[in-house]
Amino acid sequence: MSAEISIFDDIRHDDTSREFWSARELQKILGYASWGKFQNAIKRAQKSFATSEVTKYYNIKDHFRQAEKMVILGSGARRKLIDFELSKYACYLIAQNGDPDKPEIAQAQAYFNIQTFRQEQFQSMSDEEKRLHVRTQVIDNNKTLFDSAKSSGVRNFGKFNDAGYRGLYGMNAKELALKKNLGKDKILDRAGTTELAANLFRITQTNDKLQNELASGKTIGEQKADSIHFMIGGKVRQTIKDIGGTMPENLPPEVHIKEIEKKVSRKLGGGESGYEKLSESTK
Repeated sequence: MSAEISIFDDIRHDDTSREFWSARELQKILGYASWGKFQNAIKRAQKSFATSEVTKYYNIKDHFRQAEKMVILGSGARRKLIDFELSKYACYLIAQNGDPDKPEIAQAQAYFNIQTFRQEQFQSMSDEEKRLHVRTQVIDNNKTLFDSAKSSGVRNFGKFNDAGYRGLYGMNAKELALKKNLGKDKILDRAGTTELAANLFRITQTNDKLQNELASGKTIGEQKADSIHFMIGGKVRQTIKDIGGTMPENLPPEVHIKEIEKKVSRKLGGGESGYEKLSESTK
């Protein structure tokens, strides 16, 4: 991880009030030869931000700040190009929405997935708010994943979901629930922020892989979709091992997320949350 960290740290900009990454500089490190293709990844990241419950807390313009970058052409002439000053969270979303077949994207995912929850904005949230925020993202993205799985030919969604758990946890959902003594509670309703972040990584990368296969016109089918979910879950598990993290099956269960939802909802003045609206239809 140290080489990967230095690459992204080397292009980080710091001013008096914030840190940011130039989209133009990030484009090169992520292996995109074309600005147009990289812009597509930025647009997907912006859409992910805009459709998520994170908009309750943050303004998208603060994370994807449009800017200009001056470049010198071969003739010596200067030209202003559109650029973005990206927050750590914006970089995280771009990595999540990038081409998963690019090794550079895999490096960025490992770096920004681990680092993003340390950023200044999230440090201002309570631990409970962080957990609820990530759980809501998991719900949003799981719904998208299941849509992609359906388009891929999946009909047994329980088996498909279990394949991801087996890859990430090294055991199936039933075994995991027994190990953590969860009773009838859903696994992710009792997961803490770190465990939820690992699952979010699994979910978004599986969705991207399925979408890329579908876009290329390939026939996926249920068995292959299950295998993809298992494989990506296993890669996330290996990343956790490589950085010396606690394996997800060994993380202790937390208080049920509904209790956190009630607390945060009261703090924000009430109202139905994304968790309440979607939790009945997704895991």
